[in-house]
Amino acid sequence: MGENYEFRECKRSRTDKYTAATESQGEWFIGSIDQGTTSSRFIIFDSEAEPVASHQIEFDNHYPESGWHEHDPMDLVGSVEECIEKAMEQFISKGYSKSQIKAIGLTNQRETIVVWDKYTGEPLCNAVVWPDTRTSNIVRELKARPHSDKLLDMCGLPLSTYPSSVKLLWLIRNNEAVGQAYAEGRLAFGTVDTWLIYQLNGKEKNIHVTDSTNASRTMFMNLRTLKYDDELLDFFGIDPRKVALPKIVPSSCSEAYGTLGRGALAGVRIAGCLGDQSSALVGQCGFSAGQAKNTYGTGCFLLYNVGTKPVISQYGLLATIAYDFGPGTEPVYALEGSIAVAGSGVKFLMNNLGFERDSTRVTALAESVKDNGGVYFVTAFSGLFAPYWIDDAKGTLFGLTQHTNRGHIARATLEATCFQTRAILDAMAKDSGHSLESLAVDGGMSNSDLTMQTQADLTNIMVERPAMRETTALGAAIAAGLAIDDGGWNSLDEISSMMRKKKGRCTFEPQMDKKTVARMYTCWERAVEMSRGWVTQEHHDEEEEAELSKLVREDSAIELGQKDEESAKVV
Repeated sequence: MGENYEFRECKRSRTDKYTAATESQGEWFIGSIDQGTTSSRFIIFDSEAEPVASHQIEFDNHYPESGWHEHDPMDLVGSVEECIEKAMEQFISKGYSKSQIKAIGLTNQRETIVVWDKYTGEPLCNAVVWPDTRTSNIVRELKARPHSDKLLDMCGLPLSTYPSSVKLLWLIRNNEAVGQAYAEGRLAFGTVDTWLIYQLNGKEKNIHVTDSTNASRTMFMNLRTLKYDDELLDFFGIDPRKVALPKIVPSSCSEAYGTLGRGALAGVRIAGCLGDQSSALVGQCGFSAGQAKNTYGTGCFLLYNVGTKPVISQYGLLATIAYDFGPGTEPVYALEGSIAVAGSGVKFLMNNLGFERDSTRVTALAESVKDNGGVYFVTAFSGLFAPYWIDDAKGTLFGLTQHTNRGHIARATLEATCFQTRAILDAMAKDSGHSLESLAVDGGMSNSDLTMQTQADLTNIMVERPAMRETTALGAAIAAGLAIDDGGWNSLDEISSMMRKKKGRCTFEPQMDKKTVARMYTCWERAVEMSRGWVTQEHHDEEEEAELSKLVREDSAIELGQKDEESAKVV
């Protein structure tokens, strides 16, 4: 399949590359942009995949209405550019030079969409972020359309509020500026990778591309051809003549992504691009079928490498592109289980309920009690994702008594992510025909020993945490480093061997007795079932309120009319 790509210049001889690398003088480095839901960062890795300089910035998330989640698109660009400048100051202060940075990789939050005017390059509205649920009515409408059951086999994703497609459709229908741009054929669309690449190159270059890991999250790309599919676009009513879709290119390519147009790294090429969860799988060296990783970030995402043929899940999982390193290789596929709320559940306790102002202290609070005290927290703030796919669930706490304290609620919040991971692993075992023996982990919540031990207990498998936790950023650096000739890594085998030699890996073995685990998981499953239906009920209540309001207005008008008639009679 790889030889059919337009970007044949991505292909290069590994032998030539090795010769060039050995002849070059001095150490080389790869930069990595890691753009996430709550923050952006830039990390510079050395040839041993160790970070030598980095900077991170948090930016504002906007919630203008219930269920809405937005970013200012220019905040994403500005935060990335500032991170590059600050990290480069550190890098230079250590005696290194810009010329030693051979390429830049990019990894990003997926499904979040940005739309802009393709002539001016200006965003038309705020970015709609991946957990946003304003599209729930559109999803119900689409599910009722003929042939909606065919989508999963074509693109690997079920209809839900999660993918980019329904977000674009909502904006075209409901945002006047976007709808007008679409009607006039000047609408440009992209996920965050596309937007950043477009802006970082300089919009005058009009570099409008995406890689297949990100494109596979839109529901517009055919999972087998890695191209936009007319049948999928037609299902969503998207006319490709009216909206500019980014060109789909390999995840590792020295030419397709252009170069930085300004700043401390102006002229340095972008050579790798991966959606954040695929990037974490690459960073964990999950290069063989049967390997899996779980990233505990704002949400929680478990990817299971299934090899070079897609597996369409029968148990509520997503089929996606794991990575695609271009000509001479075949794309690698994965099964994915997505959990909407992980670290954001801890932030909810901190920001909304006045719990400890530091996530490590939330863990300490959870450790202050011996168990959850019978409390179960279904953190369905955006419905429940895999393997449940319950769009009409809302966050619900069960089992509260006068015995309950903040420690129990903190523990139940951490356990919620572990329970959902257990459900995903059970589904993966059914789809693949065998259970995992271990699970590689990364992300912010993986720093909590309590959470990782709970994960090992509830899943009854070993959990492995690497010493270097920046695996998402490392994956993008690996994709970039594989693409270049003057420095970089030569093969996946070389990278795997290098990472296996690193010290400091921590493992968590199951310790809890199986009867206790079974009892806890049964309670969790009951709580999930009881969380169903809240959004639907709210939807009906809104309809009833609207109807009641209409009747009141009509009654008032009748009453006013009667009073006018009586007044007329008096006159």
